[in-house]
Amino acid sequence: MTTVTGAVTEAPATTVPEPARRKSPYPYWFILPGGVIFTVFFLVPSVMAFWFSLTRWTLFDQEFIGLDNYVQFFREPALSSGLWHTLVYAVTTSGLKVVLGMALAVLLTGPILGRGFMRSVAFFPVLVSTIGVGLTFQILMHPTRGVINQALDLIGITGPAWLVDPDWALLSVAFVDVWQGVGLATVIYMAGILSIPGEYFEAATMDGAGAWHRFRTITLPLAKPATVSVILLSLIGGLRKFDLIWAMTKGGPGFTSDVMASVIYKQYQAGFYGLSTAGNVVLFLLVVLIALPLFWFFNRRDDQ
Repeated sequence: MTTVTGAVTEAPATTVPEPARRKSPYPYWFILPGGVIFTVFFLVPSVMAFWFSLTRWTLFDQEFIGLDNYVQFFREPALSSGLWHTLVYAVTTSGLKVVLGMALAVLLTGPILGRGFMRSVAFFPVLVSTIGVGLTFQILMHPTRGVINQALDLIGITGPAWLVDPDWALLSVAFVDVWQGVGLATVIYMAGILSIPGEYFEAATMDGAGAWHRFRTITLPLAKPATVSVILLSLIGGLRKFDLIWAMTKGGPGFTSDVMASVIYKQYQAGFYGLSTAGNVVLFLLVVLIALPLFWFFNRRDDQ
């Protein structure tokens, strides 16, 4: 307060400048290379695929027919069974990779002999060509001359006709997929387990907690981000699987191991290019409709 000639006046209020807008430490043109790659290899092919799914096209000609390809695709007799097989295959492989990957990760992060070598052995199948794995197991699973059934005969078990029996064909391919892909799930789980502070396990041990109690109350909940990653990656991979199935069974016997990807490929082989493109769009939408809600659900639970 200041007094001027007997009058009381207020001091002028000082103006506090607004905080300056924080600038990004990187120029915006740094994202240009990534944006160009994303546009050229994802956005443009996606838009073109959607367009061609609305046409009857060949390499030199195209004719716009609207949604006729989608109508015909959903009328395909093999589609309903292929969709069911796709869901069974994805859920089976994803579930087994979660369970076996967690079990192997717990084992390989513990005090075992030759731990480094065992980690390499667990991850080795991931590095092998999928087509090579499919052709190899096609021989190993031969109903009479395959090594697997011959080994089962030695212990008095009659092995099934793995890739010939309609009841076993799809599950046989799923088991091979798990054998090849469980190494990646194991590595993800190992990273999650090794990131847990060791003090938690030491405190639980001092309180008298056993191995199962430590796993249930410490390892399992704190490795949840790894579990989410394994579920999403395995589920998306299972929904899109084609190469291993085609190398081992080509969708047979009959259509008993056909999945959506193999149905689409057979349509492409028959020259129905617009129809197969529509099938690819349907498969893409199926993956999105399953993966995005799961991603949102897991993140919502984490926020709570």
